[in-house]
Amino acid sequence: MRCVILAGGLATRMRPATETIPKSLLKVNGEPFVHHQLSLLAREGVSEVVFCIGYLGSAIRDFVGDGERWGVRVAYVDEGAKLRGTGGALRLAVDESTIKGRFFTLYGDSYLPVSYRPVWAAAEGAETLMTVHENEGRWDSSNVIFKDGLVTLYEKGRTDARSVGMRYIDYGLLVLTEDFVRSEIPADKVLDLAEPLHRLSLAGRLRGYEVKERFYEIGSPQGLKELEKYLNHPLENLTNADRVGTRGNHEAE
Repeated sequence: MRCVILAGGLATRMRPATETIPKSLLKVNGEPFVHHQLSLLAREGVSEVVFCIGYLGSAIRDFVGDGERWGVRVAYVDEGAKLRGTGGALRLAVDESTIKGRFFTLYGDSYLPVSYRPVWAAAEGAETLMTVHENEGRWDSSNVIFKDGLVTLYEKGRTDARSVGMRYIDYGLLVLTEDFVRSEIPADKVLDLAEPLHRLSLAGRLRGYEVKERFYEIGSPQGLKELEKYLNHPLENLTNADRVGTRGNHEAE
């Protein structure tokens, strides 16, 4: 299994801490966040990781290196100063032949403690798969209608989410394919990954997979505190899912 981590964003919501270091290197219980993220992926059987980097990306490269410390092989795609958005970063990675075939995609501020192998297996034969969590608007804005294994509508930012039946939220872990990126994301264009995923949901082409575990993130100060609490007491949190944190809007992570 291979995974692309979108870690190129400006991380403006975590300023001033991210004025000198990228969000992936923010300390979580004394270690850079990316250490926890790669440790989780390695435990779950991911063997290859590609970082899409941009803002202060050289610092991530310097810390992570080739991934040997975590038992994974790591490569990099550098957007430089020309940030392309989450979708544009994936297209650049495909154009540079850094990623091929099928791969997980997640954001550089997401810690997603789920079983990855069942998600990978569920994506067999699909051009895309989105993990979803039943949210009911309680923790953050729901943005998904999920029914019979399909995401029939994915759209961020709707003010009428409840009235149109959006009970689920995008969990943050996707399985995508090289073919999807080439066909749905134009080259050399700034694009949020949410746009082509929205189109696929309307066309009935976006497979869904429900997960019960909550997500964690470091895109906000509160989210970082909640992740630290979880890492200190993971068993306690298996049955304590009263809050899901604040997902917010990923900044071309």
